[in-house]
Amino acid sequence: MSRVVTFGEIMLRLATPGYLRFSQATEFEATYGGGEANVAVSLANYGIDASFVSGLPNNDIGDAAIASLKARNVDTSFINRSGDRIGIYFLESGAVSRGSKVIYDRANSSFAKLKKGTIDWEKAFKGATWFHWTGITPAVSEGAADVCKEACEVASKMGITISTDLNYRNKLWKWGKSASEVMESLVNHCDIILGNEEDADMVFGIKPEGVDVTSGHVEGAAYESVGKQLMKKFPKAKKVIITLRGSISASHNSWSGVLWDGKKLIEAPTYQITHIVDRVGGGDSFMGGLIYGLIKYPTDDQKALNFAVAASCLKHTIKGDFNLVTVDEVEKLMKGDASGRVSR
Repeated sequence: MSRVVTFGEIMLRLATPGYLRFSQATEFEATYGGGEANVAVSLANYGIDASFVSGLPNNDIGDAAIASLKARNVDTSFINRSGDRIGIYFLESGAVSRGSKVIYDRANSSFAKLKKGTIDWEKAFKGATWFHWTGITPAVSEGAADVCKEACEVASKMGITISTDLNYRNKLWKWGKSASEVMESLVNHCDIILGNEEDADMVFGIKPEGVDVTSGHVEGAAYESVGKQLMKKFPKAKKVIITLRGSISASHNSWSGVLWDGKKLIEAPTYQITHIVDRVGGGDSFMGGLIYGLIKYPTDDQKALNFAVAASCLKHTIKGDFNLVTVDEVEKLMKGDASGRVSR
């Protein structure tokens, strides 16, 4: 039985109803989400034993965030309850040629105030086979970066597989060091590295040539060089995966991914996602699908990659951060059934 531990911040998500702009909204839809929490929910939904480690205030809002995870069968035993506030993000959903907009309110959150020694990582990792974190976590605060490094060091010592989603967020790196200064020592511990079309460039200056993500078409083969460069920089890495999003509009994206295993480049099918319901959490749903695929199909990277792309394709049809699709639904799409017919 595989056990996966993820570490990051779960936030209160306040979204304008429908496609209203912030200036039009008189109310907000409240849910919870965040990169590593979203991954844990995906995995628990697929039947994997998933545990989420974080920091939350010991108040009713912290309780509600934990309840949202428990409702999806995520273990919350190692969430530290301290501090005064939950991190918040505000979402304005875009449509057609108007992109979505996110505003963060995360300063001095319970998670941001975590310090080394707060989490007993040896206990948190007991029985774990996999540890996942994202580049969002060390961007939140120096303390969060220190705790993430502490977790990576303990997981490495215990022989646990470590994965990261580079997830560069320019709006978050404000505490004194740049992403490139902090991320290298963390990614050095990783066996699996995920990024989107731009993350490797923004964090490490590694980029493919002649790629324009705004053209609506992203050529997967162009990212073989990115995989090679990342593996050269981080020799522990066994696989590098790039999600490929072509942005035709805010409502219509093409979606695929590639995997470099050090010898060959594997490409997944490309999906046209039209009439996007909610693209926030799309990358996290890919990571959740990828971890599940690599655990479930350990000798078939193609099938693991195809599962990740199909799972995240379906996430774009679901409101909120969490991907609430089943393994059967993902496998149905993998087999080519994109009809959306009513299941009776």
